[in-house]
Amino acid sequence: MNDFCPIPEPVPGVPEDILLSVQDVRVWFELRRFGLGIAGYVRAVDGVNFDLRRGEAIAIVGESGCGKSSLMRTILGLHRPREGRILFDRRDISHFSRKELCWYRNRVGYVQQDPYGALPPFMNTRTLLEEPLIVAQMRDRHQRLERIHKALEEVKMTPVEDFLTKFPHQLSGGQQQRVVIARAILMDPQLLVADEPVSMLDASVRVEILTLLRELQERHRLSVMYITHDLSTVRYFSERIFVMYAGKIVEKGPVDDLIYNPRHPYTWALLAAIPEPDAENARRFRQVPPGEPPSLIHPPPGCRFHPRCERMIAGLCDVQEPPEFEVGPQHQAACWLYQ
Repeated sequence: MNDFCPIPEPVPGVPEDILLSVQDVRVWFELRRFGLGIAGYVRAVDGVNFDLRRGEAIAIVGESGCGKSSLMRTILGLHRPREGRILFDRRDISHFSRKELCWYRNRVGYVQQDPYGALPPFMNTRTLLEEPLIVAQMRDRHQRLERIHKALEEVKMTPVEDFLTKFPHQLSGGQQQRVVIARAILMDPQLLVADEPVSMLDASVRVEILTLLRELQERHRLSVMYITHDLSTVRYFSERIFVMYAGKIVEKGPVDDLIYNPRHPYTWALLAAIPEPDAENARRFRQVPPGEPPSLIHPPPGCRFHPRCERMIAGLCDVQEPPEFEVGPQHQAACWLYQ
């Protein structure tokens, strides 16, 4: 199986314990005037750096439009970075050929946000799980069925025979997402990318799906990249958090340290936006910054959060882009407050 996928040569000098390394990646989308000349660029991802260790779970958080989905699609190989490079298992995937991408995609699982939209309505569970194995040239039918049984058992859809012939509309939302997860782990991936995997589910089912993902991560020593805008679920699943705003990572650090001791004003705003069950506390403590996220076509100079920041330093924040400052153990914030 997978003999038709060539194995690219590794890049020397990359540490063995780093599975994924994103190095100064920029993803810009062209804007064309009347389909002719280039009128500008949407700077969806604009200089992102981070490393993901083997067996580690990280979360990339931020509001809609911050660039986290564009970054995810670039890591999946659906977009090409304009600048920078992405290293996976010491291989530079940024400019892979189509055959080399085949090698890469067999090692990456993807859990979509909308399970019903991700499952073809005309395929039953067995057919839609068998299809990626056929594409990967697993020719033995019994071997394919054995792999499907194993995957469904791992996502706790038992007895398996009861689900093999069911179509997506015959499954609940939680069961649909379990099928999506089973499909993602069919090829024994090293990296699992989960794009808001619980946002379309009932609150009662969310904890079950996050617990399942955590169990799979620990059992298979998976590296997991969890994309979300919901900070309330992050602490139960991830080990480090990367906060994105307007195409850049503005703060990164261990989960507990970042949640209980946030340092960037934008992170404070995200935490303040978490729903508060107590109405009195919500009125007393919620401080959501005014204004809207900036245009990614014409981003503001300096710190991109400065037009909405109450602690903006005039003549500095609005002029010069802040570097990352060390604000704690393995905790960095791109904010001039910590120069």
